[in-house]
Amino acid sequence: MKKRALALILSVATALTLLTACGGSTGASSSGSAAPAQEAAEPAEEAEAPAEAVESTIYPTPAGVTYTAIADGKSAPDWSEYEALIKEIKTTTDVENRVALMHKAEDILMGTAAVIPIYYYNDLYLQKTDVEGIYSNLFGFKFFQFATCPRDVLKINLASEPAKVDPALNSSVDGACLAVNMFEGLYTYDANGDLQPALAENTEISEDGLTYTFTLRDGLKWSDGTDLTAKDFEYAWKRAAAPETGADYGYMFDAIATTADGALDVTASEDGKTLTVNLVAPCAYFLDLAAFPAYLPVPQAQVEAAEGWETNPGAWAAEAGFVTNGAYTMTAWTHEESIVLTKNDNYYRADEVTIPEIDLMLSADDTAILSAYNAGNLDFADTVPTNEIASLMGNPDFHVIDNLGTYYAAFNVNSPIFEGKTVDQAIAMRKAFAILIDRPYIVETVGQTGQKVATSYIPAGMADGNGGVFKENGAAYNFPVGDGYYPEDVADNAIDEAIALLEYAGYEFDDNGMLSADTPIKITYLTNDGTGHIGVAQIMQQDFAEIGIQMEIDTREWNVFLDERKQGHFDFAREGWLADFNDPINMLEMWTTDSGNNDCQFGR
Repeated sequence: MKKRALALILSVATALTLLTACGGSTGASSSGSAAPAQEAAEPAEEAEAPAEAVESTIYPTPAGVTYTAIADGKSAPDWSEYEALIKEIKTTTDVENRVALMHKAEDILMGTAAVIPIYYYNDLYLQKTDVEGIYSNLFGFKFFQFATCPRDVLKINLASEPAKVDPALNSSVDGACLAVNMFEGLYTYDANGDLQPALAENTEISEDGLTYTFTLRDGLKWSDGTDLTAKDFEYAWKRAAAPETGADYGYMFDAIATTADGALDVTASEDGKTLTVNLVAPCAYFLDLAAFPAYLPVPQAQVEAAEGWETNPGAWAAEAGFVTNGAYTMTAWTHEESIVLTKNDNYYRADEVTIPEIDLMLSADDTAILSAYNAGNLDFADTVPTNEIASLMGNPDFHVIDNLGTYYAAFNVNSPIFEGKTVDQAIAMRKAFAILIDRPYIVETVGQTGQKVATSYIPAGMADGNGGVFKENGAAYNFPVGDGYYPEDVADNAIDEAIALLEYAGYEFDDNGMLSADTPIKITYLTNDGTGHIGVAQIMQQDFAEIGIQMEIDTREWNVFLDERKQGHFDFAREGWLADFNDPINMLEMWTTDSGNNDCQFGR
């Protein structure tokens, strides 16, 4: 799930020291008025490739991985092998072979060098010491519904204006936090981060692992007092999976079998008490899916009463007042400013909800958020300026917790900067960028809270679905470099090798090791508001400038940024993904051609 602002910001003094060579460019304003990234890019002229590709010793292509073009004359890799692997991973019953297939899929993904991991996430926040009972899980979901506070109103900041609040359409972490506090599914997570039954009173799993039968609790209600039944789940899941809904997470329902008419094989009993689900193959994480926001119920009557709902599926939840079934309902929404959540008395655990109102400040301005917190206008802030981290260490209000995810940058494989290049040349270009990035410096100067440098896309600590840890070398698999795809530190020969890779791609360099004016590289980096993201971008900008690459930083407001990235209107963009459940398939299936989260545009 996409991670919003991390609360990372470089102080002005530090930024001036670090970025003298970069010119401190910040690109477009948050109004989103700048031209799309493609218009700013200037592709080099087509060059003849040497007979043999130049292989990187720092970032070698994994053994057995080769690429062909998606089509004649294209530089994007053919993605059919990857698609077939993901399909096989989702349907195989051989769990040991499944692990091997997932390693092969990550090899293919990382071999493209289009996904460039920077560090593995952790999470930091501020919380007043008189507030208790807020909890989160490894996937970034924060639960406020069972918190206690000596005040009647809990005041929090999660991020700025949410892109989507319809559970089926959301794909951001802040949106997921809103979803799990306003809606409840068959399962949820407790304060220990463990999966627990929620609306499901009982769950039966067939001996072959293919059929799940959920029995719902008695007396469940929507916030408007109408009955909530298994039929609401049947409707919600089929809606989320339907192509016409356009949900980014539509692929999350691939574990469920389909009927002859193409609909999900999900059936509610006539009395609405039970929900029967048939799967394609046994799925060890299916109950985790049952707790995921895309699997939350939505009220059909209200969804289909909204004007234009057939072409705008999220219209029903575009303003406050929509029906929910969780601990809170949204009673006010001043766009770009604030949201008010009010306790839902029809929630089945309403007697455990002690805070009647939650007020959300909508902002991505780290400095303004901290000022509001220090003034007593916030009880919880999910962001902290980087230049304040050192002074906050040891403060009882300051918390650092574990997450399971990766902060990374990504290339659009169809960007004009790769025009006229072969597949191997385009990959060589991207590898040149990847090996120049000083990840430890980013962690030390921007992160500052013990983030681990990322050397692979699948994060450290993620399970492999077969009782082990995926990111470990063993008898069955060894990573190409150490425990990843490239070393943690910048290699001593990184500049020389980056130059060699770019020369292979047709670029020329002068005697000082700088790009020739005859073959410039000008690239635009797309990022959302947040001085932390900009700080990371500026460090990369400086790293690339060491060999003459010119990178402009194009900063957009959150919702504009999400749309531009999804549509492929960029050359190079900041990315982040928190796992939705603890299995590598979650981070691999998002790159299939039809996935709404395939920002790199693989296969397109």
